[in-house]
Amino acid sequence: MTTNPSPKFDPSPQFVILGAWGDLASRLLLPGLASLIAHRSEFAPRLLGVGRAPDGEGGDSWSALVRVKLESAGEERAERAAAQAEYVQCDLLDEYDVRALVDRLETGCVLYFALPPSVTGELVELLARTGVPEGTRLALEKPIGTSESAARELNAAAQRLVPEDRIFRVDHFLGNALVLNVLGVRFANQVFEPLWNRTYVERVEIVYDEDLTVEGRGDFYDGTGALVDMLQSHLLLVSAIVCMDEPSRIDPVEFRDLMAHALRAMRVYDGDPVASSRRARYTAGRIGDREVPDYTDEPGVDGRRGTETLAEVTLEVRSQRWAGVPIVLRSGKALGRQRRVIRLLMRPVPVVPVGLAGEAAPNVLELDLGTGDFTLGVVTSAVDDPQTLDRAVLRARLGRSALTPYGEVLEMLIDGDPLLSVRDDVSERCWAIVQPVRDAWASDAVPLETYAAGTDGPGEWSTSAG
Repeated sequence: MTTNPSPKFDPSPQFVILGAWGDLASRLLLPGLASLIAHRSEFAPRLLGVGRAPDGEGGDSWSALVRVKLESAGEERAERAAAQAEYVQCDLLDEYDVRALVDRLETGCVLYFALPPSVTGELVELLARTGVPEGTRLALEKPIGTSESAARELNAAAQRLVPEDRIFRVDHFLGNALVLNVLGVRFANQVFEPLWNRTYVERVEIVYDEDLTVEGRGDFYDGTGALVDMLQSHLLLVSAIVCMDEPSRIDPVEFRDLMAHALRAMRVYDGDPVASSRRARYTAGRIGDREVPDYTDEPGVDGRRGTETLAEVTLEVRSQRWAGVPIVLRSGKALGRQRRVIRLLMRPVPVVPVGLAGEAAPNVLELDLGTGDFTLGVVTSAVDDPQTLDRAVLRARLGRSALTPYGEVLEMLIDGDPLLSVRDDVSERCWAIVQPVRDAWASDAVPLETYAAGTDGPGEWSTSAG
């Protein structure tokens, strides 16, 4: 889905993965590259893995990992990529090691920072001293920094290293074709766009509930929690697409301008982070046939931190279009069911004609980001009694991209198209929006509730989002 492919970039660059043995590289980045390799026959990146390998592992193990993770692109392509793959053992915070690494970089390479934000920040500062080859592109993973000020410092350091048009801030939710389908649904249908405002919409909910636990990533997750891991980045960006004004064209300037405009108008509902946020943590329970331990008993977790595994925040957009409409963001782990939805609850009709029995339930428009189901709940007359109201659901299934969300984002990175790159001001604004909530939680003004793994969250969370 490239909007403005740039001829100035090598279509098959040296692709350097900083943090090659990390979970992100193995679970998301390499499979994303596989989907792009399968999609584009001319794409043959030269993979250079960089980091500290587990004891006893090195170049051969890296090549084997590349082969396994790229096998969905086809055996021949996976073998070719594995044969070309190289590995460098490197302490990424040691200037001597980094200078030796820079000597191996090629003109026009991609440096992909599959690293924790604290390490990314230090490494960017270090690279600013060593320099990088001409045409180098940086791919920075979310979260950008650990606060608004840290994001601003990281952005400034990256811009000292390379120009802004060579910095690609990655959030794979923007590569989800189903998220981007919101644009088509909104702006290409006369039946929806005129109603997409506070006059007709009572509430917006963006929910990303998972039945997965921390899955062995306790040491990472315990330092972030659901608020930072999901709401501060992924779900805020989705909310910007849902709430943005109509663009005249989908290009990197206007699309990202309108996202930034929506986020600049966004704040915690009523300016009250205590009343407008909730947090909870899972306890021992059962998900399907699996027994789940208490979160505090997960490896790498320090229960004294008070990290939440379920977060819900209500926001508002102070604009003519959305004033007064609650925008609810929610995400959590170890829940009883997976729900990945964008939901608009419409206001009820003001009056129902006398003679029609039953309830005129409000219309609900929902896009399932997992299945691609697009549904609209409507009120009809009952089949056997035309004077009794009934409810029906209109359903369609939206098409999916041949690429994974990471593949979509990587395609634009390779082509030099910044449409799906998170702009510097947006990465900083997302931190500013959630900071009042972080402060309220840090002071324990909002209680840390609990829920048993395998349930839908604390029982008193009775909103439709919960």
